[in-house]
Amino acid sequence: MAFNFPAFSYIIALIVDAFLIFFSLFHVIAFDELKTDYKNPIDQCNSLNPVISTSEYILHLFFNILFAASGEWFSLCLNIPLIAYHINRYRTRPVMSGYGIYDPTSIMNADVLTRCQREGWIKLAFYLLSFFYYLYGYVIALERDRIEHT
Repeated sequence: MAFNFPAFSYIIALIVDAFLIFFSLFHVIAFDELKTDYKNPIDQCNSLNPVISTSEYILHLFFNILFAASGEWFSLCLNIPLIAYHINRYRTRPVMSGYGIYDPTSIMNADVLTRCQREGWIKLAFYLLSFFYYLYGYVIALERDRIEHT
């Protein structure tokens, strides 16, 4: 059985998506800890900002570049709204001395906390559904290649 570039793109997307699911779970748990006053906002933002603002955004963009290079346009189109949201979220982040999207001084605001929790749950659902779609896409890409070579 041959291994083509679209199948490779889906394998990378599956692996990266597993990390993104982990990041989303970390996000949801972190904001739950903030809501229940288990951790202080400064420590939480120091642990969230490197994971969410850099790693998650770069990883998500990486496998979508692979989708574009391999011609998997439908998979790319499914991810474009989240990519646009990530770009907008990073563009409109609070002014801080360091990098990141979470400001410890405003994170305990009830509206901000609720929005961040909702964001975490929505991203978790999106990444979980995407995982199964990428698995399906991987199988279809392999099947397409098998049919072309017979």
